Amino acid sequence: MSKDKSYYFCGIGGSGMLPLAMIVREKGADVAGSDRALDQGRLATKFEWLKNKGVGLFAQDGSGLTSGDQILIASAAIEDSVPDVAKANSLGCARMTRAQLLAEQFNASPRSIAIGGTSGKSTVTGMIGWILTEAGLDPTIMNGAVMKNFVADDAPFASSRVGDGNIMVSEVDESDGSIALFDPEIAVLNNVSLDHKSLEELRQLFGDFAGKAKHCIWNRDDAETVALVADLDLKHAISFGFSEGADFRATDIDEAPVSSRFTLSANGDDYPVTMQVPGRHNVANALAAIAAASAVGVSVAKSVAAIAQFNGLARRFDVVGAANDISVIDDFGHNPDKIAATLQTMKAFPGRIIAFFQPHGFGPIQKMGAELAQVFADMLDGDDRVILCDPVYFGGTVDRTIGSEFITDAVNAAGGMARHIAGRAECGDHIVHIAKPGDRIVIMGARDDTLSIFASDILAKLAVNQ
Repeated sequence: MSKDKSYYFCGIGGSGMLPLAMIVREKGADVAGSDRALDQGRLATKFEWLKNKGVGLFAQDGSGLTSGDQILIASAAIEDSVPDVAKANSLGCARMTRAQLLAEQFNASPRSIAIGGTSGKSTVTGMIGWILTEAGLDPTIMNGAVMKNFVADDAPFASSRVGDGNIMVSEVDESDGSIALFDPEIAVLNNVSLDHKSLEELRQLFGDFAGKAKHCIWNRDDAETVALVADLDLKHAISFGFSEGADFRATDIDEAPVSSRFTLSANGDDYPVTMQVPGRHNVANALAAIAAASAVGVSVAKSVAAIAQFNGLARRFDVVGAANDISVIDDFGHNPDKIAATLQTMKAFPGRIIAFFQPHGFGPIQKMGAELAQVFADMLDGDDRVILCDPVYFGGTVDRTIGSEFITDAVNAAGGMARHIAGRAECGDHIVHIAKPGDRIVIMGARDDTLSIFASDILAKLAVNQ
């Protein structure tokens, strides 16, 4: 357990590090850390909040590590030459990855729900966490995104929650293989598709994940998941989806720009469901969440009532606002499936789309650049626009020979209208210049919290132009 231990998080402001740091802090551990964004003077509000929560913050120069009793939490990919790592090594500090510490907390919980899959993990985690909270189970929740239902004056960055109940809910990550560390009572498998690893690797990871759980909640509409489950001997499996035969099935789907309704068929009964989040992908997410909640004894009726009050997550089709009849949406979309789901939701309604995308690294372009380009080419048409800046780059030795131009060139070759502008600020100026009433602007990308600020800045500039 974390009590009476001292953890030092290298990159404490990150979307995966911060919620875990707060979980172990609230369980009684001493927590400190460093972050490159702190050194660069970015995200000041977040770091001020962390300080007010009793978290020690230091420059990322090794100065915050002073004792061999501290445990360094750092990515396995961080080189030994990084000052924090070098100092920890010189002091003899134990070292854990974020996933190892999370798995330690998760596997110690008497009851547990792990949410895996290429897309939708954070949303399903938030939905399950909210349902269990409303049902009085007081869960501990570990998420990679801010859950709007739990945001409060003293919790503006509510991507985690520590409860007094005996159950923990967490999204788990396949990108680094760490999903294998988790031993869930209930495993939710949303989907299996190309992202950080090859499909062969993903099939092995997700198959092991689903097979070890007491209950597996799986997606009947996802061909890869169906094939994977067919080869497993699952004792207590519950399927969800739109397809005939799904144990938790959605029909009569009615989509609106920022909400949705459907009929849920489960256990021989039908339930009308309303949601404050849009898109068929969120209907599927709700099915997964309600099915998982049922596996821990929450009635379908209670889950349906709770899901009607679920407000969504920050940066998941997050409507920033509108000015001059131009809407701005902030979204985490960064792989083909996530981007396709966002654009499909937008294309269900009229209005030109201006899609801005900041790739979350050079490596992802090499791995799935062709698939990303194909999604933009397939989903956008007419006068829609695609604009890319250079990928996120935080230093290191990554191969940077293939950049954003690869995607824009491929989109244009397929008949789309894409443009690469290296600087993000210049992209914003261009978007404001070309935007006209009736447009929808969507800001997409991952691993960079300042994208939300970028989206807000665009909205502010549009308002000035009214």
